Amino acid sequence: MKNLVTITNKSLALFIICLLAFLVLCVSWQVISRYVLGAPSTETDELARYLFMWIAMIGAAYTTGQHRHLAIDLLMMKLTGVKKSIIGLIIQASIISFSSIVLLYGGALLVSSTLENGQITPVLGWKMGYIYLCLPISGVLMIFYASLDAISILQHFSGQPAVVAENH
Repeated sequence: MKNLVTITNKSLALFIICLLAFLVLCVSWQVISRYVLGAPSTETDELARYLFMWIAMIGAAYTTGQHRHLAIDLLMMKLTGVKKSIIGLIIQASIISFSSIVLLYGGALLVSSTLENGQITPVLGWKMGYIYLCLPISGVLMIFYASLDAISILQHFSGQPAVVAENH
């Protein structure tokens, strides 16, 4: 299990880095074409928007797995023992519920409906359903990480050794 988490973490990090590098190239070309050449590139403008979506959604899943997502943990810092474990499980269950309903189910509906309707991007001509795939993919990843965290909390609570490292 630890190998799967390590491979997932490294793959996501590499994927996000590649997307970010490509985004920087697109935006740089956009600036050069607009201000130096006097003819803005509409392709890179649209592509940058879609790359930003993917970076945001996959990055959110990655940071969830790294425990670096935005959190207000004042209550968690004050609690200990059973109470801290219960709150931790409630938090992980909330993440799993949200990711399942909104990102996975809602995202899958959005992908399928836009593919069925044949909606395409205005400039690039790509199918929008493929652009929206970042939603269910990030949902699956968040469910994966939150499930591992819930298992880790339950194992810690029961005194069993953890399956994965505390900070993935």
